[in-house]
Amino acid sequence: MPDTTDAAAALLADAAAQGPGDTLRIVLLVSIVGGVLLAWFLLRGYRTDDTDAADEAGRGASGGTDRDMDRDANA
Repeated sequence: MPDTTDAAAALLADAAAQGPGDTLRIVLLVSIVGGVLLAWFLLRGYRTDDTDAADEAGRGASGGTDRDMDRDANA
């Protein structure tokens, strides 16, 4: 059976000579995409599209947000 330590040492030396370019690019790209997805997931919870709940609470259009009033004016 061939000695694998010499082959592994040769592969590691070759990888070290080339530098971390490709690996660093992949890590950077994955972290950016992950950050965008995390921001989307966290920020989507702040949407206020539930105007039916405001009507049920008795506030109606007079107690809604500015966004509700703008939408009612454009309707």
